[in-house]
Amino acid sequence: MSISNRKVVIVGAGHVGSHVGYALISQSLADEIVYIDSDHAKAVAQAFDLTDATNYLPVRTKVTAGDYSDAKDAQIMIIAAGPLPTGNQTRMDTLGQTIAILKDVTKSIRESGFDGIIISISNPADVIAHYIQHTLNWAPERIFSTSTTLDSARLRRAIAQEIGIDQKSITAYALGEHGESQMVAWSAVTIAGKPLSQWREEYPDTFGKLDLDALADAGREGGWTILRGKQCTEFGIGASAAEVVRAIFYNENRVLSVSVLLNGKYGQHDVYASVPAIVNRDGIAEIIELHLTPEEQEKFNASCKTMSENYQLSLTL
Repeated sequence: MSISNRKVVIVGAGHVGSHVGYALISQSLADEIVYIDSDHAKAVAQAFDLTDATNYLPVRTKVTAGDYSDAKDAQIMIIAAGPLPTGNQTRMDTLGQTIAILKDVTKSIRESGFDGIIISISNPADVIAHYIQHTLNWAPERIFSTSTTLDSARLRRAIAQEIGIDQKSITAYALGEHGESQMVAWSAVTIAGKPLSQWREEYPDTFGKLDLDALADAGREGGWTILRGKQCTEFGIGASAAEVVRAIFYNENRVLSVSVLLNGKYGQHDVYASVPAIVNRDGIAEIIELHLTPEEQEKFNASCKTMSENYQLSLTL
């Protein structure tokens, strides 16, 4: 009898990495988690803290601090290394700092023997996923970013608060960058399966008066509101990463808005951007191409241009 061990390596034992780990153990999504951090003492501390928590959780998860040799038999590696934006920085402004860290990380991954799926959380999310894929020459379906998985949740929260319908009954995607240039595919938004455009026609005095630009701004600004209020984001990204891990380990064929390498889809080439994709045990099984309106396509193109330019910059750092 063969019993599979669901093993996840988390690179980066800071605020984000620790909350990703807690989301995984609280939802019983991993049998083993190994933390790797340049500050080994922090990795040890996080491992101890999470192990203590498992005493009062339904399922035990083995949580340890280790090094890249522990990644050889892992199925998933989550990269959560890099700085948070400070002051008036955007996520894209942290590119140089993150690349400096990832040069050592990618070298260590290459030497580790790891051959599983890489989920990148490090910001700027889309550009960093592309940088890792290029540097490691990794199969693009096996390296992607959570990116607007979280922004899409923030967008659904903003819509739900305006219309009074639970966010789980809303399908809405933020596309493009996990950052300032992201856009919303309003033409694809549905509530209880009915297109938002139809709701707006049928209920002109309520849904018809929705300020779509303001809602898109609320979704985009959601992370900054949280960051300004408590100097970090943690629970949302932890749950978002856990949802991606669930889709992989349980082979769910789950549709999530993740950042993937586009080569032809949406008219884009050689750029990582967030779009709906089917996620399963192989990573990205299929990219779903929405039929965007001309205005939406123009905004999406502009977002991709921003990421492409910064990706080219990353290769020179």
